[in-house]
Amino acid sequence: MDGPSPSGPHRAATVARTAVVWESLRAALAGLASDDGPLSIVDAGGGTGGAAVPLAELGHDVTVVEPNPDSLAALERRAAEAGVRVRALQGEIRDLADLLPPGRAHMVLVHNVLEYVEAPLGALTDVVGITRPGGAVSLLAANSVAGALHRALAGHVEEARLLLGDPEGRWGEGDPMPRRFTTEQLLELTEGAGLTTPRVQGVRVFADLLPGRVFETDQHVGQQLVELEKVAAEHPALSGIATQLHVVAHRPR
Repeated sequence: MDGPSPSGPHRAATVARTAVVWESLRAALAGLASDDGPLSIVDAGGGTGGAAVPLAELGHDVTVVEPNPDSLAALERRAAEAGVRVRALQGEIRDLADLLPPGRAHMVLVHNVLEYVEAPLGALTDVVGITRPGGAVSLLAANSVAGALHRALAGHVEEARLLLGDPEGRWGEGDPMPRRFTTEQLLELTEGAGLTTPRVQGVRVFADLLPGRVFETDQHVGQQLVELEKVAAEHPALSGIATQLHVVAHRPR
């Protein structure tokens, strides 16, 4: 569940970028664990199984709902190589109510999805519908503040200004990202969908700002960056400039 071992520059960077999310998921899953058997987890828009397969390796009952058939085929290959079973269903996030029984999932992952749906609140409400009372929803979404920071650092100062003033967090028609969120917007979404006790963290505060050569020149920097990211994720100022925002909230019992 920790992802690939940081034995090379690319792997070290990958671990540093994902460590905060996995640590948060581990804590949430531990809080949901029971003697009734494996937890039921749904990964809405789970792609090729980057999260689903490691969760299945832990013994959980994992379902991926994904619209792209090529991604589902890659997911099945990845699961087979890992020796685990992951249920693969083709569909959009708005199809959840038709594909899965209501109130059954202990946890639903919605990672890198809300940026692309037409109605984020409606999609999140559908997610809550398949989550059992007391269950958790994990949201991972692009941070509009970080988007402005990265545009400015790339020399696109006017685009950074436009992004900060846009309610959907976009810098213009050429922006490939349909939507970005502020912390306040994500919290409003969770509240509007009926979720409670949200915990917000910043993900990739420093990892996306460091040049790649840093990982090549120092074999220890990967683990050092993991520890730095864990501290920065909770820092009241630094978490606000993270590339992504991670929210774990719960459906009331």
